[in-house]
Amino acid sequence: MAADLSTLRANLTSLLGDKLAGMEDGSGELTVVAKSADLLAVLGRLRDMPELHFEQMMDLCCVDYSAYGSDVSEGGAYFASDITPVDAVARPHRFAVVYHLLSVKHNARLRVRVFAGEDDFPVLPSVVDVWPCANWYEREAFDLFGIIFTGHPDLRRILTDYGFVGNPFRKDFPLSGHVEMRYDPAQQRVIYQPVSIEPREVTPRIVREENYASISGK
Repeated sequence: MAADLSTLRANLTSLLGDKLAGMEDGSGELTVVAKSADLLAVLGRLRDMPELHFEQMMDLCCVDYSAYGSDVSEGGAYFASDITPVDAVARPHRFAVVYHLLSVKHNARLRVRVFAGEDDFPVLPSVVDVWPCANWYEREAFDLFGIIFTGHPDLRRILTDYGFVGNPFRKDFPLSGHVEMRYDPAQQRVIYQPVSIEPREVTPRIVREENYASISGK
């Protein structure tokens, strides 16, 4: 039987106290927001406190909120009408890392979100010492989003190659990339060169007749 959310919420409030920057309830799961300076302390308590006992980290992912709340017609990823003023206030920085936790003992799941304080150079502490499985997840977030995890034992790219330029999951990364790779027969080796693909419009544009879907058709 799944854990009761009200009991979990009470335990989180009691045991984490002022180290919580916020708490949200959505899709039947709780999300707590932690400050970056308190991240390791918060995650350590979530793992070790018997009332919580989130012994497994199931996933670690990153979110780029740079276009969050903008209208799709302006090139954004969401409709402005879907975003409330509370959402804008709750997301003070561009990048956030989300930790998906599981307590087998209590049959409970929890999301922990923490924002990196600097948009130009996002830095967060590594949680490898809390959950060793975070190693490759953090490397992926570093590779695709450019998040720096201090204390990581081997922070290097994991999906792109060593000469790759930029972070492809950032919202401002061009879909065609910055460089392309091809074989040069004269040099008899693979070379990189500026991308030659023309930018394309990917937002669907639907053109309908003026009276489309009207009952009379007139």
